[in-house]
Amino acid sequence: MKLIARLRKPYGHGTFSRVKNARYLGWEDAFDVEFEDGLSFLEPHATIRKANRISVKAVPVSVEVDKELGSHFKVTYDTGEVAEVSWSFLRELPPKRRKTQLRTQSGRFSSNWSS
Repeated sequence: MKLIARLRKPYGHGTFSRVKNARYLGWEDAFDVEFEDGLSFLEPHATIRKANRISVKAVPVSVEVDKELGSHFKVTYDTGEVAEVSWSFLRELPPKRRKTQLRTQSGRFSSNWSS
């Protein structure tokens, strides 16, 4: 897992590469996405489902890569829901959260995650 994190670029610094192929691997419950530059990622289905607000019981029916632009792929589910996943979602990490200290009314410090 650490290797994948090192291959990804910090948010906003990734270089564009077209999505060459995307497929759903049922035994892994993940999507295998290959780019033209040879880089490949195995993205968990739960991550894509959460990002696109797809219901938990939805089952992927088809996966289509946009051949014209190559900037994203589309997943169609049996419930009629559609998830669109861009190249930047897979190749970049989100901004890092920083930990801040907030003083509560009781005078104690509590941890709070902010972006």
